[in-house]
Amino acid sequence: MKKVIGLIVVIIIVFIGIVGYLVLNHNESDSNRESNENVIENNFTNEDSEEDANDNRLEEESVENMIIRVSDGSHTITFELNNSKAAKSLYEQLPLTIEVENYSSNEKIFYPTNELDVDNTPRANGGGAGILAYYEPWGDVVMFYDSFSSASGLYELGNAIENANQIGNLSGEITIEKVEN
Repeated sequence: MKKVIGLIVVIIIVFIGIVGYLVLNHNESDSNRESNENVIENNFTNEDSEEDANDNRLEEESVENMIIRVSDGSHTITFELNNSKAAKSLYEQLPLTIEVENYSSNEKIFYPTNELDVDNTPRANGGGAGILAYYEPWGDVVMFYDSFSSASGLYELGNAIENANQIGNLSGEITIEKVEN
């Protein structure tokens, strides 16, 4: 009987040893696999980050100076757009030939072909002649030729860099085009 109990104890000890060995190796394998996955993931993440940074730099360079010209044939105004999504949305639609309209006593407006994306676009908080803005509720681009107050849904697109004093003279059909740097 003592021999049988001794044999059972030995079998239990061996069994516990084998299970412990398997569990330990399995955990080490998981740890090594996770470590290898982290290395691979970090390499991809670093490569992706570098590619994203390069893409962002290229995008910023390509839109660094978004200059547009608005002309009715007799009067020409040059605007520099900011780097907002709305300004980029407008820039991508150019060239446009469209009717300019009078609105109020301080602005000329036109309606771009497509709505502009105003995400991350600064609000137009008032100002004077030469501000180019987008009034999202109506979907029109506004060229201010006199002072104005802020309004809900009014986003700044840029500023006139030449002939802001000519905005009020625009009439009829206008051409809006990119100015190559």
